[in-house]
Amino acid sequence: MSPSPDVLILGGGVIGLTAAYFLARDSVKVEVVDRGDFGREASWAGAGIIPPGNPERVSLPHEQLRARGSAMYPSLSAELLDATGIDNGYHVCGGVEWLGEDEIAVVRAWRNEGIRFEAMNPIELVALEPSLAANLGCAYSLPHMAQVRNPRHLRALLAWCESRVMLRSHCSVHGFFRHGQRILAAESDAGRLSAARFLVATGAWTGNLLASVGCRLNVQPVRGQIALLNTGDPLLRRILLQGKRYVVPRPDGRVLVGSTEEDAGFDKRTTAKAIEDLLSFARSMVPRLAVANVERCWAGLRPGTPDGLPYLGLLPGCDNLYVAAGHFRAGIQLAPITGLVMKELLLGQTTTMPLEAFRPDRPPASPGQSAFRS
Repeated sequence: MSPSPDVLILGGGVIGLTAAYFLARDSVKVEVVDRGDFGREASWAGAGIIPPGNPERVSLPHEQLRARGSAMYPSLSAELLDATGIDNGYHVCGGVEWLGEDEIAVVRAWRNEGIRFEAMNPIELVALEPSLAANLGCAYSLPHMAQVRNPRHLRALLAWCESRVMLRSHCSVHGFFRHGQRILAAESDAGRLSAARFLVATGAWTGNLLASVGCRLNVQPVRGQIALLNTGDPLLRRILLQGKRYVVPRPDGRVLVGSTEEDAGFDKRTTAKAIEDLLSFARSMVPRLAVANVERCWAGLRPGTPDGLPYLGLLPGCDNLYVAAGHFRAGIQLAPITGLVMKELLLGQTTTMPLEAFRPDRPPASPGQSAFRS
């Protein structure tokens, strides 16, 4: 590989590595740089929920992004397994969701999209998942909901990239060296790193980095805490969702319980109250989790944006500087389609779907929760 790649990707999380995957598949020379270990920030910290999606029957941009990302997971997972021998844990396990005030709108959206669902009363729910508490009220079964194990998926991506992409870890990028509207190099701990094109995929740190070229993208860290339990033998098969919280059972008896949304800056520490609230939620859903071992607790920093949508595209005022950041809670589920469309943008190809709604210079939006539901 030549010293100067065609594309230099800043950020080695799931977004950056997936973009590198699609670019390298097209024989593009790629280098990925990360300030720490690859894939150890928000990408690693999540629960890996993949909601069902039907790209042929959605119209809104965020629905297209979500549906296409979900639809790409079976083939991407199979390709990574075939190439690396690493199983990323993707499987269709089904899910149960308790809806709140937006129930009518959500059910209508499922129906319009052709997503299979079934309304269930408490008796039916316990018959479906015998470990559930009996007093949880009515909910909806979604048999095509899936999951992936984030650390394994990242290991598979990284293993695929190791022989095809130049990888540089523990190398912080502080800014850019530019001439007019063109970026000539990234200023890093290793000196100036030059390339023909640059992609910034640095998650919650994106806003600070792009400020060095006068771009004010509003990407803010949002802390999410998670507890990992171990039941020994599996108690559940399906994912449980209620509002912003979830219980995600793994086939080996481990159970992820999440998650919080906290304005804590770049502080990734866990707190006693947040973890206790999550454990209380888990026990209320599945009483037998009260005797599960608490194996580990951690927190990640999600990259949030005011309108809950990511920034995808060429940055204004720069001819060769692109961004893919701000995926908030949905980085894992949106990574396949994000990686694909960023590859298409970087190579001047027609994009698989319109990206106008995600452009970095879109009009400011009123603050609101993410358009993506997991």
